[in-house]
Amino acid sequence: MTVIWLSIAWVFASVGVAMLPVRRQYYPALVLLIAAPVLIVLAGMHHGWVYSVLGFAAFVSMFRNPLRYIAARLRGEHPEIPE
Repeated sequence: MTVIWLSIAWVFASVGVAMLPVRRQYYPALVLLIAAPVLIVLAGMHHGWVYSVLGFAAFVSMFRNPLRYIAARLRGEHPEIPE
């Protein structure tokens, strides 16, 4: 049950970060980006792998641009960050 409450808190935190100006979203969004897979794995451990797969699909969909940026940086590219 704790995983559900943590996930709900994560959703409200992400909505709050989305309302910030783009310049101020970087560090809070990074924390949410790191916390999401942890919550997804915990949800899968408590409620089944199907929920982990659905959660991972939603995670990739929501964070597709930051994940593209991280992948580009890992490949040695230097993508531009919007202002």
